[in-house]
Amino acid sequence: MAIDTTGSVTSPKGFTAGATYAGMKSYGEGKLDIGIVLSERMCSAAATFTKNRLHSASVDINRAHLADRQAQAIVCNAAIANASTGSRGITDGRTMADLVGAKYGVNASDVLVCSTGVIGEYLPMDKIAAGIEGIVVEAAGGPAFARSIMTTDTRAKHASLRVGDYTLGGCAKGSGMIHPNMATMLAFMATDAAVEAGFLQEVLSRAVDRSFNLVSVDGDTSPSDTAILLANGAAGGDVVDAEHALAGEFEAAVTELSIYLAKEIARDGEGATKVIEATVTGAASDREARELVRLLTTSYLLKSAVHGADPNWGRVVAVVGRSTVQVSEPGVRVAICGHEVFADQRPTSFDPAVVAAAMQSTEVQIAVDLGVGSGEATGWGCDLTAEYVSINADYHT
Repeated sequence: MAIDTTGSVTSPKGFTAGATYAGMKSYGEGKLDIGIVLSERMCSAAATFTKNRLHSASVDINRAHLADRQAQAIVCNAAIANASTGSRGITDGRTMADLVGAKYGVNASDVLVCSTGVIGEYLPMDKIAAGIEGIVVEAAGGPAFARSIMTTDTRAKHASLRVGDYTLGGCAKGSGMIHPNMATMLAFMATDAAVEAGFLQEVLSRAVDRSFNLVSVDGDTSPSDTAILLANGAAGGDVVDAEHALAGEFEAAVTELSIYLAKEIARDGEGATKVIEATVTGAASDREARELVRLLTTSYLLKSAVHGADPNWGRVVAVVGRSTVQVSEPGVRVAICGHEVFADQRPTSFDPAVVAAAMQSTEVQIAVDLGVGSGEATGWGCDLTAEYVSINADYHT
């Protein structure tokens, strides 16, 4: 399956989208800040949400709206997260769903609501209402929707791919406060296949665990993290379930698109110049491999070394040593950009200049073999730069 980077959440049949500037983003008119995705028919729906215990109003609203595992529209605003806003936040989020439902003749309970941006600020409902009223949805509106959900992102993240006779498309936002545990990142995917709702949820949950839950920019989990997958059946055909001949291929496609979007989030990490791909093998279990991947991608010392193209393998070994995962000390091996730098409890005879040159690339691979089992995982992060500090020092003001 080939990723089409020009595709979007509206590449599948029967989906339209649109966006507008409602005046919530402070950095100038023309920056889209509210968008809508609409299906021509009811969809089976699946979602995963943040495990942050102080989650945003939209998480509560969407959990309630997805009790019947169906939805027909999504509305999302950027710049204001509608998190830590109490009962007013719930009321405002429900009002967003009401406005979209009334505009398109959809039950408000079938409208999913997301918000992303600054925590603790109330939504300007006059601007929200005017924005929703002014949005025009169309089949070509997917890229505009992807732009409208951006906050500190420097570019939109969207793509599609084919799976059998069907299309799967999606978009994501995220640049800072990225360390999902759910499932500030959001991901929206859609397909024109008819998919049984229970299977759809299983597929999304597994795909999220292999993608968005293994990407990190700074180790902070947002109160708004959400991934949504809609399936409207507009392309016809039998309902895909766990027993369908296309089940494995469909899940592989959802996972591939999720991984692509997750890597794009890491690539666009605030101030980032390099993607870090961390692979752990030989772990006692996949769970322990995942745990170590997340430690590696959030180590400030390791992230700084990657930024400076410094082949300081000691920073990798230090992370392994401070972790709680099982290790066989004599069996631990570390490689950087394909060059083994540590094995048999000592450095190898690698050429630091060669490894440093390889680390100048925009993608740096860190591989660790723990030597105790068959567990494995791969995840993504980014380097740590002075620009990251500047962006976040000035973010709220």
